[in-house]
Amino acid sequence: MINSLYFRLNLTAILVLIIFLSATGVVLDNAFLESSRLSLRERMLGQVYQLLSASMVSETGQLIMPLPIHLPYPQLALPDSGLYAFVGSNGNSQLLWRSPSLRNRRTPPPFTLQVGEKHWSDVHMEDGKDYYLLGFGFQRTLKTGIHSFNFYLMAELAPLHRQVQLYRQQLWGGLASAAIILLATQIWLLHWGLKPLRKVGLELSAIETGERNQINGRYPREVKQLTDNINSLLDQERARQSRYRNALADLAHSLKTPLAVLLGATDQPEALPDTVYEQSTRMMRIVERQLQRAGAANGSATLPPVAVRPVVERITVSLAKVYRNKNVSVTNQIPTELRIRCDEADLIEILGNLLDNAFKWCNARIDIQGGKDGHRLMIGLHDDGPGIGVEYIEHILQRGGRADESTPGHGIGLSVAADIVEAYQGRLRIATSPLGGAAVILEFG
Repeated sequence: MINSLYFRLNLTAILVLIIFLSATGVVLDNAFLESSRLSLRERMLGQVYQLLSASMVSETGQLIMPLPIHLPYPQLALPDSGLYAFVGSNGNSQLLWRSPSLRNRRTPPPFTLQVGEKHWSDVHMEDGKDYYLLGFGFQRTLKTGIHSFNFYLMAELAPLHRQVQLYRQQLWGGLASAAIILLATQIWLLHWGLKPLRKVGLELSAIETGERNQINGRYPREVKQLTDNINSLLDQERARQSRYRNALADLAHSLKTPLAVLLGATDQPEALPDTVYEQSTRMMRIVERQLQRAGAANGSATLPPVAVRPVVERITVSLAKVYRNKNVSVTNQIPTELRIRCDEADLIEILGNLLDNAFKWCNARIDIQGGKDGHRLMIGLHDDGPGIGVEYIEHILQRGGRADESTPGHGIGLSVAADIVEAYQGRLRIATSPLGGAAVILEFG
């Protein structure tokens, strides 16, 4: 399962979400706790100030506190109310006053305070409860002298703890709900986002079972690049297999003539060794050439560029001798600087087959043109023969296809040329020539 991209993304999202929400919860919890304690401090300090304003000091330095009904906060008059106050003097542990709410409770030991000093502390009392204790140093200056007092206010922390507990329940409950919603959303988004990849997997399975030839679905831009590359690989593999099948067919066809010569040589025993050697060498070359052609264009980008015009000139000179009775006029308009990256033997075979057809079918004229159109290299062969009907074009580009069965030939020359051109990512198309005959156009990217 760890090899599943869907599982990895979900696991990563869950871990990140847990860490983020946990950190958020801790920060918010601490912030609320500190805010609550700060609020309690400010409230207690205000209560101390009101208690101070309600107190009086006699001319003799005696502290006079108001009656319970006149205390600033009713809780101070109610026993066990959770809010308690007492007053002591500096350097003396004896208490000068206790609020009625303390009743028989023991008070925490007083501590020394400077005038105006405020001191907070957490205390745990014998009743098992936690309290927050505020001490405030205070003095009055009278004719009889300076009189210092320490006012203490003690508040029970249980209400604060309950408030914090309620907040924590709401906080962590809310974060847990948010986590569930976010995780559900994340899982759905990942399921939806990875749907194109699952669809690609289904299409690849269909290709493996032979139900499809390529990936045809519509995909997002990021996935489409992958599917286009896969389709390109599939096309190349099919083209390679087709080239191997065609190479076998071409090999069988090419070996027929040497084998026929060998069979005929049995009538001349004295020339048989030379004939066997010559034809065996020829057959070896045929086999090597067909094997090379089967893997044509697999590395065309690394091949040296070949000048087209000299190849055309050599072929036309040879064919002019073969068809010398027709007195064909050949115009070679290929620029001298025109070059193509391919195997020279492949170029000779392409142009040889096409020019042989042109010489065979023309009346008296052949024009050979070439040049570059942007990044594309183009070579055109035009003749003034009868031309090729549109209805025959697809047929003659197939192996063995011929427009005129009465003319000698095997009908594979044009298809061989088209296969080699296609192997170099090129295109062979047939059109009507301005000369009136056929125009065979080669396009290489």
